[in-house]
Amino acid sequence: MIYLALPVGSSHGWGICGKYVAREMSGLTQERNAATRLITHDFTMEMLGDELEYLALVPLSMKQAEVQAATVAGPAGGQLNGPLLNSIVDKQNMPLVPLRGTRTVGYTFFEENIFKPEWIENARRHYDLVATGSTWCTEVLKAHGLEKVETVLQGVDQRLFYPAPERAAEREFLRDRFVIFSGGKFEYRKGQDLAIRAVKVMQERHKDVVLVNSWFNMWQQSFETMKLSPHLKMPAASGTYFNVMNAILQHNGVDMGRTITLAPRNNALMARIYRNSDVGLFPNRCEGGTNLVLMEYMAVGKPVVATATTGHADVVNAGNAWTIAIEKEQAIPDLSVPGGKGEMVARWPEPSLESMIAQLEQAYQDRGQSEMLGRAAAQTMASMTWRKTAEDFYRLLTG
Repeated sequence: MIYLALPVGSSHGWGICGKYVAREMSGLTQERNAATRLITHDFTMEMLGDELEYLALVPLSMKQAEVQAATVAGPAGGQLNGPLLNSIVDKQNMPLVPLRGTRTVGYTFFEENIFKPEWIENARRHYDLVATGSTWCTEVLKAHGLEKVETVLQGVDQRLFYPAPERAAEREFLRDRFVIFSGGKFEYRKGQDLAIRAVKVMQERHKDVVLVNSWFNMWQQSFETMKLSPHLKMPAASGTYFNVMNAILQHNGVDMGRTITLAPRNNALMARIYRNSDVGLFPNRCEGGTNLVLMEYMAVGKPVVATATTGHADVVNAGNAWTIAIEKEQAIPDLSVPGGKGEMVARWPEPSLESMIAQLEQAYQDRGQSEMLGRAAAQTMASMTWRKTAEDFYRLLTG
């Protein structure tokens, strides 16, 4: 028996990751005459996106009484009768559930890369090994003295995100426009302030440039971090998400006649959006993982203008993307403290706005090179499957 303590869902990165790891690990253990059980929050069909996802995960999910029945007293508290993959829920390295397995692997993504010694000790105490979502996170933990750390990269659902067949390669919509797609929740870390500035310049230069943005952010606190940006004016705006986002775009000079603001949607529905665009723009300052939106966009065979640092560095390079140069390293305060007055919690590379604009211009002018980079991006993603992610975890849990 293998136990997974993971969140599941369809509208945020952790939930999507948990959903796919649970499904793939279940198939993997069945092939080896074993089983997978999932310890998670209560979930509904709506949270997972559709009935089939729900029916696949319900049999894996354990009720509290089942968890208790599978738990015995161990030297460090409750212990399950099999290996456990336990999500790490915060920067203090605390586990999602207060249990250990016969072998316990912690799983983490983080963007705040300054750790206190006691947080590293928490990792040593709660896990036999820590798996991170990027090489960058692994290197950060090792630099802070944690010895047993390995990298397990996320995957892409190849059944949903793949290059359009040749017979269907022609775009359905906006064929006479140059469409820039930008995704990820609207916050300072993901760099939409830089994207807005760059799009404004591109629209001023070229009358066919259209922005399609998918920036919905359900967490107001992280939305507010954008007030720290020197590149963006944040107007007083209220009302629906569309009202607020479009007010920000208009206030910062983006042509609203050439802008499409998307409503939040299940990530499975995004492939059609990606295929009807020309280039993806990902000027993210920091990613603890490999950025699922970026990966899915690359998997459909579209080129990206992106940073190749932090978690992006595992998938973005000059051979498969228009890469954005880094201007400097920036000290980041605790963004949960209003006004940027908190203690320093991270150091992030700051993307160059000038480089980003230059790379977008290259993508606009050299469509042949963009097509080549898009094909290379799809080839990179072809080997990054959720099955491989599950196999990597299986090796760590049973090795």
